[in-house]
Amino acid sequence: MTHDDLWEKSLATIELSISKANFSTWFKNTSIISHINNHIVIGVPNGFAKEWLENKYQNYILKALREVDPSISSISCSVLSSDTKKPANVSEAPVINRFNKTSSDIQTKTPTFTRNTNNNLNTRYSFDTFIVGEYNELAKAACVAVSENIGKVYNPLFIYGNVGLGKTHLLQSIGNAIAKKYPEQRILYTTSEKFTTELINSIKNGTAAQFKNQYKKIDLLIIDDVQFLSGKEKTQQEFFHIFNTLYQEDKQIVISSDRPPKAINTLSDRLRSRFEGGMIVDIGSPDLETRIAILKEKASQSNFYVSDDSIHFIAENIKNNVRELEGALNRVKALCDLQKKEPTIQFIKNSLAELIESNQKRAIQASDILDVTLNFYEISKEDLFSKARKKAIVHPRQVSMYLIRSELNMSYPGIGKYFGGRDHTTVLHSYEKIAKLRKTDKKFNDEIEYLLEKIYKF
Repeated sequence: MTHDDLWEKSLATIELSISKANFSTWFKNTSIISHINNHIVIGVPNGFAKEWLENKYQNYILKALREVDPSISSISCSVLSSDTKKPANVSEAPVINRFNKTSSDIQTKTPTFTRNTNNNLNTRYSFDTFIVGEYNELAKAACVAVSENIGKVYNPLFIYGNVGLGKTHLLQSIGNAIAKKYPEQRILYTTSEKFTTELINSIKNGTAAQFKNQYKKIDLLIIDDVQFLSGKEKTQQEFFHIFNTLYQEDKQIVISSDRPPKAINTLSDRLRSRFEGGMIVDIGSPDLETRIAILKEKASQSNFYVSDDSIHFIAENIKNNVRELEGALNRVKALCDLQKKEPTIQFIKNSLAELIESNQKRAIQASDILDVTLNFYEISKEDLFSKARKKAIVHPRQVSMYLIRSELNMSYPGIGKYFGGRDHTTVLHSYEKIAKLRKTDKKFNDEIEYLLEKIYKF
């Protein structure tokens, strides 16, 4: 068996064990370069991938290899040189793309870009000040990799998540890191709304050609909140052409959104395809430990002493996002300064009573669940309630039944009646199928978590 055959069979097993995003991120452009004395050496494109595979995925890799060849006893990784499959001592190996490629777009008025000026970056954002937890570990890792290998890996990089979770911090950290390391690079950070406004102005002023030409000179384009391109056909068209030009010239494109490309309504198919062809990574809500770490860091930065118990109380009650956490801490500090009080738990409880109450889960109804699922899967309520057995309809129907049961605890017969008089055994089958799929399919479980976030979004 050749090295390629062994690795392809192993990759097929690994792909079933981890999410698509992680597989695309860490196993892209890898290969077996040595198999001696039952030891496998895997070639990787850069030092960052080497560290991640050896520390995070060693067990997955070894297990998959042993399923093909039980004699294999150990593995290690080595960075590939740019033109061969021999180990190298450099971390900037060019990408030999076995996966799909894609790109994004950019925005500006009609600026004349000079290197590292007028880039809209806020220098206070850096990777060093970004607090990492399990919920954002992959996102930060992908951003660091892009900053170290501009235009060579994860292009475009698409980051999505709800508001206040640190997307802008990460995007600007990429820009600041590259500006520092590569001062000759042309960088622009902008938002899709600003891009749209400046495009419209350029058309009115007769400077559209200059507008587009300036964008095509950028080395790193960072577009925030790309979901606002939804429904803007002319803007999407121009964005698409700029995106293609930059991508074909190996210029780096980084995009953020509050939802994955699939869930951006009225986005042109060709743009959605470009976005989905790159690296897509999500940022979830911070866990308790991370929220505590964030609060401690923010308190330290503002020289505000808060006891561990008080920090813990805030972290337990403010759960939605980092922005709310920081806002809650700032409110407590301001009231302490104003009233000359110590930040005891009782004082904090009184100070944040309204915010804490609003953070409790709001009451939802079956119609709320349907609204979210119908929007996400882009089907009509009539189709969902129909007798159609097409997979594109059955799957959303089963997801809806599962969510109504899990979130509202409605009886199986009640759900069957709600869905047009279906038998309770049909509902039970749907619930058990989706519940099982969540346990075995990481990507699908992430999809359900995303729907739940939308259902309970305030």
